[in-house]
Amino acid sequence: MTVMKKYVLITLIALMPLAGFSQSIFDQFEDLDNVSSVVVNKNMFNLLGKMNIDSDDPEAKEFMEIAQSLSGLKVFATEDKAIAADMKATVDKYLKSSSLEELMRVKDKDANIKFYVKSGKDEDHVSELLMFVSGIKNVDVEVNDRQIETVLLSLTGDIDLTKIGSLTSKMDLPDDLNKAGKKN
Repeated sequence: MTVMKKYVLITLIALMPLAGFSQSIFDQFEDLDNVSSVVVNKNMFNLLGKMNIDSDDPEAKEFMEIAQSLSGLKVFATEDKAIAADMKATVDKYLKSSSLEELMRVKDKDANIKFYVKSGKDEDHVSELLMFVSGIKNVDVEVNDRQIETVLLSLTGDIDLTKIGSLTSKMDLPDDLNKAGKKN
């Protein structure tokens, strides 16, 4: 093996962990018993984008365009107060180490909702959208007979905030995500 091939091989091996195998700081919640989770990876979004759609349905087309631009979706929900506190601490830690900025927050008697984004290619696009909902009360949010108190959602890719409503309706995501869009 030539010296150049050795360097290329060593470089490829060194870069492999950075090529999509890295775990998110939030993955620790996926295997906990008192956490319901949904994780959708890039391959699933690519598969959705390849599906045949009714060409007369502009909403379906818009959803397929959005799906192809996404690289990951993670949703973690819990009713356990200790896990909810750990989620909040993890989100706070992540916010300190990442370049996410607060987009908006909503507080009312039923829940506290915070949206954070990482800048994208222009003001209507972000590369990451993080939603953290805590203190859910008086709202019928039930998952597998659990009364959910806290929800953490991370969406990554090339996200067009002007089209987020289409994504929330087609993937049955929390309606609060619509509030993050600039134009609904």
